[in-house]
This record gives sequence, structure tokens and C-alpha cells, in this order.
Amino acid sequence: MQKPLVGLSRKNVARELTAGVTLLAIAIPLNIGYAQIAGLPPTAGLYALIVPTVVYALVVSSRQLVVSPDAAAAALVASSLGGLAAAGSADYATLALAQAIICGILFVLMSVFKLGFIANFLSKPILVGFVGGLAFDILISQIAKMLGVKIDSGGEFVDKVVELVTGLGTTNPWSLTIAALSVAVLILGQRFLRLVPWALIVLIVATVVVVIADLDDAGVDVLGAVPAGPPAFTWPVIDWTMWLMLVPSALALTMVTTAEGLLVSRSYGEKNNYPTRPNRDLFAFGLGNIAAGASGSFAMGSSTSRTAAMDQAGSRTQLPSLVLAVGTLLLLVFGTALLADIPSPAIGAIVGVAILPLLGIKDFRMLWRLDRFEFAIAAVCFLVTLLVGSIAGIVVAFVLALINLAKRAANPPIDVLAAGDSPTQSLLGEAPVGTMTAPGVIVIRLAAPLFFANGSVFDDAVKKAVKAVPEGTVRHVVIDMEAVTDVDVTGAESFSALVAWLDARGIELGFSRVRSDARDRLTDLGLLGERRIFDTNRAAIAALASTPQQG
Repeated sequence: MQKPLVGLSRKNVARELTAGVTLLAIAIPLNIGYAQIAGLPPTAGLYALIVPTVVYALVVSSRQLVVSPDAAAAALVASSLGGLAAAGSADYATLALAQAIICGILFVLMSVFKLGFIANFLSKPILVGFVGGLAFDILISQIAKMLGVKIDSGGEFVDKVVELVTGLGTTNPWSLTIAALSVAVLILGQRFLRLVPWALIVLIVATVVVVIADLDDAGVDVLGAVPAGPPAFTWPVIDWTMWLMLVPSALALTMVTTAEGLLVSRSYGEKNNYPTRPNRDLFAFGLGNIAAGASGSFAMGSSTSRTAAMDQAGSRTQLPSLVLAVGTLLLLVFGTALLADIPSPAIGAIVGVAILPLLGIKDFRMLWRLDRFEFAIAAVCFLVTLLVGSIAGIVVAFVLALINLAKRAANPPIDVLAAGDSPTQSLLGEAPVGTMTAPGVIVIRLAAPLFFANGSVFDDAVKKAVKAVPEGTVRHVVIDMEAVTDVDVTGAESFSALVAWLDARGIELGFSRVRSDARDRLTDLGLLGERRIFDTNRAAIAALASTPQQG
């Protein structure tokens, strides 16, 4: 059992406490904004920073990963619950609690059965497109908030755009001014003085200005009264059919959090030389989400931006998360009156600037430059998520992942090898093929398992190599099996047809560098028989090149 707060010592406790204060300054304004994105009261965002954060921090293996609702999770909550209940209603809040609990149960099950690998199907292009679509949808709502234009934040993307454009004539000049100045301070501050809690400074200054100038009377929206007191433990009571209806969206939330959370956890562990345990991290996510659902919050994931901020502050333990929990609790008990006059345009500016990196503009440009097919995958995920919905987006993401996997598996590297075991040319490239490594001998390597998706491709490549040299010249074909880890039944059937084709032309088939597990599989499928097996390609060439030609 791992001890909590691993890495904490007398030497670094002061630095960790200071980092905790920084985290508190960052998290309070962001979580208020994310709760609004999710269609929930500000307390839902603040409650997430207390019990769920403590539970997670005491269980997780990562010393730095910060857990919290984030922009993508908030958008997923809003888009998945919007059709089931009215945002802001008691039923809506109850569904959000139930959704978080389902997420927690899914995380725990993934941890118990060690299923974290499933998230690997969400490749970078898929995550870029999916999260980018969610972020762009959020951005429209935040722009409306910054302009003081009333729109239905829980509506469809196209409807929100139409409402925003048609409502531009109702723009509040004071809201626009507050938002513009807030955005300028946040962007310039992040560029030149990153360690300063600019979001908190923006909130404080904007609130003071609104109060002194009575700008709420001039049409500037403010946060309003926030209930005081710590979170109350509860349990959502809903019909079992509603529990089932929440499963798809909870699954989407779980998959996205797993993919991003485990990646960020591992990257910081490698960067700072400490071990991480993925399945334990999944378990921590599970307990944290169950705690969120039982304490008035909503689904939680990893916060990449806050984790990066803690790394820059020199934090190497989970103590800042505990400081965050204590500070938020004190705020809810003694200081909620300070939150009532926070202007909505400032919150919109803070959230809008925070989600700009999630749009993935640089990633889309990189994908366009490096791989147009993967760019197309990201673009499709982006458009489906934006125009159809988050659940459709995650379904399309997995389908595209499987298509991408099948496309790559169906076109494996297949090489003609020289006597020194180095590849000379790809049989699937533009260069002429069929060059023999020695008189009468061709050695071919398949750098992938032989299965239903590539069996015919491999057969065609071998036949192409044989036909590329004068007829009757080839007496031996050797298959380099070093990279062939498995053979399925369909691949075996295709290979049997290739063997018959070679036998009909008097060409002997042999194998080299056969793995022990692959040898058993070849024997079971009846492909090995009495065929010769060589330890190396060099040995195969030397032996076969000296074999007298039959007939």
C-alpha cells in the first residue's frame, strides 16, 4: 500500500504549501466557470475541490496530477444531460450526480480488470478533434457571456451561433469592456509572468469595479448569491431507466479522462523520475468521481493546465491539492459573500482563455503537415462532436480508431532481405522488386502478425517478388518470421494458398528466425510440416544457395 503524500519532506514542505496557494488561486475562478458550462450552480464546481480532491490525492500514484472538472468534462456533462432535464433544475443536478457516480464505477472496474489499455484507441488525432469540438462549442457560449448577449448555453451549436449573431445588437458595452480588458491581462500575463495568478487578480479587480460603479445596474450580469456552507453528503435517487440512459455519456467521460489522465500522469512521472501505476490512478479517478457524485459535484477528470502550473511551481507531491481543499472549504464557510458580485464577462474571459489551447489549432496544422489521413480523422471527429453531439463524437472516434488501425495493419512493411539481414527494398514501394539475395534464393520479411487484414497483401507481395525475376530462376523462398508474433486462421488459409502456388512452380518454402510462440502456432495450423527452419537469414542463404537445383 502506497503511503499518502509520497515525496513530501521538511525540505520541500514550504514550497508545496506555496504551490497549494497558487493552485487555490487558479482553481476557484476556473471551477466556477466550468460549473456554469455544465449547467450547474457555482457550488458544484467548488464542492469538487473538497472531498473528491482529498480522496483522489490520498490514493493516486502520481505525485503531481491534479484532478478537477475541466472544460471538456463540463461540456460533455452539458451536452449529454441537456436533452434529459432543464439546465439549472433540481432534476438536472441529480442527473449530474448520478453521471459522476457511474463514471466512478467505470473507473474502478477498469482498474480492477486492468483495462486502461482501452484508452489507447483514442489516438492523438481523435483526441484533438473530439476535445477541439467540445472546446469550440464552449467558446461560443463564453463569447456570448463576454458580450452580455443572452443565448441558450445548453442548445445545439448551430442554434447558439444563430442566437449569438442575431443578438449582437444587444451587446452590453460595459460587459464588452470588462471582457476585453480581462482577456488582455490574462494573455499578456501568461506570456510574461506565468507564475502570477492572473485569473484571481482579474476576478478581484473586475468585481471591485462592478461594485464601485454599480455596473450590475447598467446591465452587467454577476454571479449572484452563492449558498454558504460545506458540501452535504447525498445520493441521487432516480429511476433505473435514467441510470441506464446516463451510461453512454459516462463511458465517454471515462474514456477521455483515462486517455488524457494516464498520458499526463506518465509524462510527468518520466520527466521527474518517479514511478506511476496506471491502474492505481484509475482507481483514484473512480473514488474521486464517486465522492463527487455523493457530495454535490459532477464528473471529474485530470487538469492538464493545473498540473503544468504545479510543475512550474516546483511541486512534486499532492500536498497542494490538500491545501486547495482546505482553502475552498474555508471560502464556502466564511467567504461566499465575496463571490456574489463577480461579473460574468470576467468569468467568460477566464474560461475562454483557458480553453483556447484545447481548440488544437497547432495540432491540426501539425497533422496537416505530417499526415493528411490523420488530419481527416481529427477533422471528422471535430465536426461530428460540434454539429451532432459529444456522444456521437466519441462513437465516431472509436470507429475511426478501428478504421485507422485496420488501414495500417492491412499494409504492413514487407521487405526483401540481403544476406546481412538488412532490408534492401520494400515490396510495396515504387522500386523494382524481386532482387535475389543469392542465386535461386529470396528472403522476405513480414514485419507484423499474419492475420485476416494482411494475409492477401502478403501473398500478393511474395508472388510479386517471385514474378519479378526471370521465370524458373527462384528455387527457394525463405520467410523471415522474427517480427511475426501471431497467425490467425484466415491468415493461415491465405498462407496455405501461397504454399500451393509455390509448390506448383517447384519453389521450396522455408522459415528463418521463428519465434517459439509462433512455431507452436504454425505447427497447430499445419503450416510448418517438414519445412526447413534456420536460425538466421545468413544461414538460410548459405545453405540454400549451395543446394543443387532439383529436376
